[in-house]
Amino acid sequence: MNLSIGSGDVSKLMQDEQTQGYQDLLRKFVSDEKPIYNAFASPIDALRTGAILEKSYLQTLDESYYTQYKVTCKELNVLTSSIDFAKIEKGIIVDFDELKTIYFTDFIDLILPLKSLPKKEYTEFLKKKFKKNYEQIQSQLLCSELESANLVFLCVESYIDEENYNRILNENDFVKFRIDKDKNVITKIKDKL
Repeated sequence: MNLSIGSGDVSKLMQDEQTQGYQDLLRKFVSDEKPIYNAFASPIDALRTGAILEKSYLQTLDESYYTQYKVTCKELNVLTSSIDFAKIEKGIIVDFDELKTIYFTDFIDLILPLKSLPKKEYTEFLKKKFKKNYEQIQSQLLCSELESANLVFLCVESYIDEENYNRILNENDFVKFRIDKDKNVITKIKDKL
């Protein structure tokens, strides 16, 4: 049996127990087959583009960052996380960036206006408008035992693979939001687990 829940599944975990998403999660949890994902081969443009642009984003970070770093929650070892970009010092995770791609128009309309807001205001907006991402980063904070991390939104200009493979990012292409551990959300995650 699989018997693990990844941070990407937390949004299904947090749903009402009668929903299809929650039921799908339970089936996946007890399945004998461990799912293997290959976002680079996905027919879904957004997933494939996100995987491609992760490589470009890594080029903006220093050499202490590692991609797809696996962490298991010590308190509830059924919860695991694959952290997009983990900063490792002396073999210990000290920070991380969770990357989310967002199309150009939404980046301009939703993300850029938040950039200049105080942390409390942008956190409340992200918690409501990007609830799935907010819950995911909370589960990653629980697993990593860190007090805060970066939720990063990267602007997607095209879904053409060749353009994305060759794209060189600059600091205007993404916005980092520092997200603190939210004890209320983490308590709800623990209760559902």
